[in-house]
Amino acid sequence: MARTLRALTQLMGWACVLIGAVHVALGNAAIPGAGSAGTTVDSWGRFMGASFVGYGLAWLWAARQRPVPARAVRWLAGVFLLGGAGRLLSLALHGRPQWFQIPLMVIELGLPPVFFWLADAEERALRDSAETVPAGRRMRTD
Repeated sequence: MARTLRALTQLMGWACVLIGAVHVALGNAAIPGAGSAGTTVDSWGRFMGASFVGYGLAWLWAARQRPVPARAVRWLAGVFLLGGAGRLLSLALHGRPQWFQIPLMVIELGLPPVFFWLADAEERALRDSAETVPAGRRMRTD
């Protein structure tokens, strides 16, 4: 479980950093259907891209910890889930967006429960192994 959680956390971090950097660099061109949205949307998109880079760096920070902090993973996954819920709300209020937004929404709603499950399983495994390690011995969590 620890390797799976670490690998998925790293993948999430690098994906967010890359996606955010593309949005900073390309502005409206990075948003399907927003090419002619104007300077306000371009400014907002680049700002949100930079924020997404920071979000990705938080995932990468979590992946580098030994053990991966389950609480941080749950918070980060919760933010991702909130983004998917926002897309779902937009779908309900305004109708179908550009087609690519639908698979993104599915990922944003489907992946957080996987992170919640992995974080909980890893936390339980650490707690159980800590109870069985003799005093004075360090446990390995890799």
